Amino acid sequence: MSPRAWPGVLGKDLAMNVHAAELAQTGQSPDQLRARAGYYRLLAGAFIEEPGRDYLIALRSKEVQAELHDLGVRFDPDVTDTDVDTLVSELACEYAALFTSPGGCPPIESARLSGRLQQTAFEQVRAAYAQAGFKVRQGRFTLFEDQLGVELSFVAALLDRLAAARKADDLDSAKHLEKEIKRFWALHLGLWVRGYARLLERVTVHSFYREIAALLGTFAEAELELIGVHVDDVDGGREVVPKADIPLEFNPDEPVCGGCRGPDSDSAVA
Repeated sequence: MSPRAWPGVLGKDLAMNVHAAELAQTGQSPDQLRARAGYYRLLAGAFIEEPGRDYLIALRSKEVQAELHDLGVRFDPDVTDTDVDTLVSELACEYAALFTSPGGCPPIESARLSGRLQQTAFEQVRAAYAQAGFKVRQGRFTLFEDQLGVELSFVAALLDRLAAARKADDLDSAKHLEKEIKRFWALHLGLWVRGYARLLERVTVHSFYREIAALLGTFAEAELELIGVHVDDVDGGREVVPKADIPLEFNPDEPVCGGCRGPDSDSAVA
């Protein structure tokens, strides 16, 4: 994610979402829609892979820090005063501990809702991406389609398209994109992002992820209210997610193990 996608279009628009969510989605201008997309990308950049040097330099700029400060984001000196190269290294360790190590809390919808990878949510979002022509580019780590950063990036892309449709007065396309954004929140992000944000805020030891988690939770609540989607928080911020049962198909006509016989033998074939 390029940090140029989001500095300078953050605070006022999210504050408007948080404090005046009665603004109808259909009344948002292309600039406001692009500002929302910028927030999605800012948050996505914290999860797709370890925050890189360019991302952190942009995040720590006076302009962005002032805008985030207005929203209640308060990074500790471990973010604001640490040498950027040291910060990159520290956040790489925290990223691994939180998201890729055994016992961590991977930001993946299937894992958060079913305790397993590549479950129903994975297949559903992959189909949604294909239908929209959205392709997942792999980075340093294997990215599952239902990973948080990917899901946020997808909605950002839809918002960019919606802004373009509004600017072109393409009402049919705009209406379709609004429905797709609502649908994705109702079927995916809305089910797990709020609870996951609370969990991450509790378990991280670095103020970067603590504040990103708090912003994620606030942003999710504001977005749901703004687009008029009401859905239960299924994730619930659980530290341990029970593994869902995997349905197995059973054909009663197939022989059980040890019940097969060879074509020229009366003995069972193991």
